[in-house]
Parts: sequence; C-alpha cells; structure tokens
Amino acid sequence: MDVPIMADLAGRGESPEILFWVGCSGSFDQRAQKITRAFAAILNKTGIKYAILGKEELCTGDPVRRAGNEFMFQMMAYQNIQLLNNYGVKKIVTTCPHCLNTLANEYGELGGHYEVIHHTVLLQQLIDEGKIVLKEGGIFKGRRITYHDSCYLGRANNIYDAPRKVLEAMDVALVEMKRCRTTGLCCGAGGAQMFKEPEKGKKDINIERSEEALKTGAGTIAVACPFCMTMMSDGIKNKEKEAEIKVKDVAELIAEAQGLV
Repeated sequence: MDVPIMADLAGRGESPEILFWVGCSGSFDQRAQKITRAFAAILNKTGIKYAILGKEELCTGDPVRRAGNEFMFQMMAYQNIQLLNNYGVKKIVTTCPHCLNTLANEYGELGGHYEVIHHTVLLQQLIDEGKIVLKEGGIFKGRRITYHDSCYLGRANNIYDAPRKVLEAMDVALVEMKRCRTTGLCCGAGGAQMFKEPEKGKKDINIERSEEALKTGAGTIAVACPFCMTMMSDGIKNKEKEAEIKVKDVAELIAEAQGLV
C-alpha cells in the first residue's frame, strides 16, 4: 500500500495534517493488520494528508503500565513524546482505544500534548462532511449488526455515538446487546489481561460477552478495538459460529461499503 512515512515527509520539508498511530496490534497482529489496511485505504481515498511513523513508532506503554511497570512505561512514553514533539505532531488518529487513552490522557503529564481522536470519530466527521459518500441501499442495507462497546473507548473516553452513527449511515439494522453503552460488558482484554491467562472461574468473560452478542440474532458483530476483535472472535469460535457470524471493525465495514477491500 502507498502509505506516507513521517520521516520521508519531514525530509521534503512537509508535514501531514494528521498522524495515523498504527499501534502494536495494527502493526503485528495478522487480524488487526486488516483493520489498518482498511483505514489507510479510506484515508487514501478521502485525500487526507496523513503519515505514519513506521519503524520509529514504539508501543505507547499502555500494557506495561496496566501490568504495573511504571518505570518501563515512562521510558517508552518519553521516547515517543520526544519523537512526536520533534516532528511537531499536533493531531493523532488511532484505531486502538488503548493507544487513544494513553496518548490523550496520560502523555500530557510527561510533556506530550496532542489532539487525539479515535478512527470512528474521524469516520463520522468524514461522513458528515461528505468526504465519505455511502450509496443509498448499499450492501449493508437492513443487515442486522450489533456493536460491542470497548471499555477504553466508552467508559474511559465517553465515545458511544460516533461508531453507532457510522453504522447507521450504512443503513444497517443496529441491534443493541442487553449490556451496552455505559453498562457495556468488557471483552476481557483490557488492563493488560490480553497478555495473560484468565484467573480460575466459571466462565471466561469473552464467552459471556459473545453469548450476549449471539442473542441479538445479528449476523455481524461490529467492534472498534483490536483487543475486542481478538476476544470476540475467540468467543465466536468457541461457540463454533465463525462460519455464520462475522466480527468486523467499523473501518472494515466502511471500506467494504465503498468497495475498497
């Protein structure tokens, strides 16, 4: 894909309108890479001047901080902040709510002050501005879709409407799970739980959440977080429903609706 690199732009004396923070999942996880490609394809089509850091991008430090290693977090954060400030970055978009939360709410006390937005918020803005045009009666018209709220997007940053408005713009039949919005149930991956085995209990939390999604009768579970993508996909596989129930990021659905993937 033709994705601009920050260092290349800086070498030409140019600066992008927005920095796309890809994140560890979007860079290295095979499933999440599809979300990255889909979102980059949308950015390319809309003509937004953006760039990624490429090999200069480090992890934000979210998982190590949640796991309790504050020293390691500060080392990683300072390195990222120095890099971002050297490039004069003002605005960042990311497909990962964990990166969003750390960059927006935790880098400030270390000297990193940026406008950080989630990709669903940007997608909603682009739809409202007419830069993303969705055909009436598109491929998703009337399709039954349920949306899973990411904890770091919803309760941590109060972003509930943007992903739903993006889905509604595609004329889908949006059906809510019993626990949604402020009472949404965690997928089980937040707080560095993604990287460890679950404690002993009666049921894994992602199985519980997947069962709620299945009860809606939706054929697609829309997510807006790569961690949620992993946990919900695993839950659907556990129920042996992966052939009939699809788990897709909101950006992937928009890219499909526009014929970009």
